[in-house]
Amino acid sequence: MRVLAASALALCGLAAASCGGAAANSERVAAPVAAQPSASAAPSSAPVASPAAGSAAPTAARPLEGRTIVIDPGHNGGNYKNPKAINRQVNVLTQWKACDTTGTSTNDGYSEAAFTWDVSQRLTKILKTRGATVKLTRANNTGVGPCITERAAIGNKAKADAAISVHADGSAAANHGFHVIIPKKINGPVDPVVNDSRRLGVAVRDAFRKGTGLPYSTYIGSKALSFRNDLGGLNLSTVPKIFVESGNMRNAGEAAKFKDAAFRQRIAQSLADGLQNYLK
Repeated sequence: MRVLAASALALCGLAAASCGGAAANSERVAAPVAAQPSASAAPSSAPVASPAAGSAAPTAARPLEGRTIVIDPGHNGGNYKNPKAINRQVNVLTQWKACDTTGTSTNDGYSEAAFTWDVSQRLTKILKTRGATVKLTRANNTGVGPCITERAAIGNKAKADAAISVHADGSAAANHGFHVIIPKKINGPVDPVVNDSRRLGVAVRDAFRKGTGLPYSTYIGSKALSFRNDLGGLNLSTVPKIFVESGNMRNAGEAAKFKDAAFRQRIAQSLADGLQNYLK
């Protein structure tokens, strides 16, 4: 999710800080990319919410019945086409930031936006099977935005029991591993859910490590946890929310995994397990 200036459309891999890194503009920019592996193709239609929350009690077969989860697939596939729109500055309370960014990509052009969209589609299906009502912050991978402020507002409006923003990083090639970004108190709307967000982050971290086998990040955070106060998607959230940086797309080993549909399914399964463990 690492960013450079969108107008420059420079490759994210040239920056050393992470998509979620403290030195980076967290909601990050890479050059436009066209090539996508065929296995990453998302379903032709966006998922729709399941029946209203509270309509039935949880069961062993549907343990998330009555729960609402918002999934935020990072970036959007059409962002690079409209730098003026995504470079528009928005207030995230601790600073002003770009509305959105293009995200990063693997060295051979598999974009973060396509990766996050595919994983989010898979995650949606799993969560719905378990009974959850699921809402996404974007409906496809061809549009622009929405802004980071709007992404937070979608989770707030849904009164989500949990919200998760799916990303992948674009750091130096030798860096590897995943990390989870958790909000800090800022004397703002996120403050009441900071503790719950931390519990959510730990639950997802543990399930992600167990399910994917990927190591903790070697370059950001402590034990794969990074606490930040500069992300609009977290600062403006009134519901428990985290960002997951699934690994480094500029690392050859992790890039190969991300381009494999079976591994993306493992990521989705792990995220679902972490969300369920938190919501028990």
